[in-house]
Amino acid sequence: MRLFVGLSIPGDVRENLSSLIRTLRSADARPKWVRSENLHVTLKFIGEIESEKSLALGHALAAVRSTQLVHHEFRGVGFFPNQRRPSVLWAGVHGSPSLVSLTAEINSVLAPLGIPHEEKPFVPHLTIARFKELRLSPALRAGIEKFSGHNFGSLSTADFYLIESKLKNTGAEYTTLRSFRFAAQSTESKES
Repeated sequence: MRLFVGLSIPGDVRENLSSLIRTLRSADARPKWVRSENLHVTLKFIGEIESEKSLALGHALAAVRSTQLVHHEFRGVGFFPNQRRPSVLWAGVHGSPSLVSLTAEINSVLAPLGIPHEEKPFVPHLTIARFKELRLSPALRAGIEKFSGHNFGSLSTADFYLIESKLKNTGAEYTTLRSFRFAAQSTESKES
């Protein structure tokens, strides 16, 4: 099994990002554009594990707790590693410090199971496309610049998910295996 831990995104954010992808794909279809149903925020990539180990992962993740919900906005677009040599186009995730703490706690509970801590610092983002070519077409560059500061919506959540990723010829197919409530959801956040 190929697994990761992630956050789901609200329907309005998904639609706004789907619209962005359609607009940018019409400028240049060559990048591998993420399908809208696959949009998510990865908190921890676990990788390939034996299916028997998924039960232990679930028990460990169920212990993750926080006193705060995760609040963040999806705003702007950018590149990894950079615009001159792009390999990934992402939508920015600007949020509360609780998102970084949540990710650290997930790393901490998974480490005893042999899932290594991330080497790089956590940079919250939402992948929109992957590039095989290292140059952007002028049309795509112009399209991306239009959305550099655009706000795509926000998320307030008390849940994260263990997700299986099956790689297929048509792209990755995701299946949510289990959801985890990491914080009590206040009345105020239910109304927003």
